[in-house]
Amino acid sequence: QVQLVESGGGLVQPGGSLRLSCAASGSIFTIYAMAWYRQAPGKQRELVAAIISGGRTNHADSVKGRFTTSRDNAKNTVYLQMNSLKPGNAAIYCCSADISSFPAGKYTYWGQGTQITVSS
Repeated sequence: QVQLVESGGGLVQPGGSLRLSCAASGSIFTIYAMAWYRQAPGKQRELVAAIISGGRTNHADSVKGRFTTSRDNAKNTVYLQMNSLKPGNAAIYCCSADISSFPAGKYTYWGQGTQITVSS
C-alpha cells in the first residue's frame, strides 16, 4: 500500500523559511507528477507547486520567487522550500503524487497534511 508522509511543518516568524518533505513508500513502480497544495481556514484548497518526473516545475504566482519545489527520484521524495514566509502563507500544506503501484495501478495519493503557522 502506498503512503505519503510529510514532515517539516511548524511555526515560523514572518520572513523565515521552512522546508517541507513528502516521502512516498510502498510497492511503487513509477511516480509521475508530485505536487503541493494548501488550504487555509475558510478558503478553498489551492495548488502551490507541482513537479513532473523530468523535473519541470510549476509554481503559483503568489509564491514564485519565494517557494521552490524539487524532488529526489531515488528517494521518492518531493520538497517544498519556502522562503520569506508571510502570515498569509499559513495553512495546512499537503502533498499529492500520481503513482503507479501494485496492485492499485495508477492513482493519486495524498499525504496527511502539515500545519504551517507564520507568526511573530
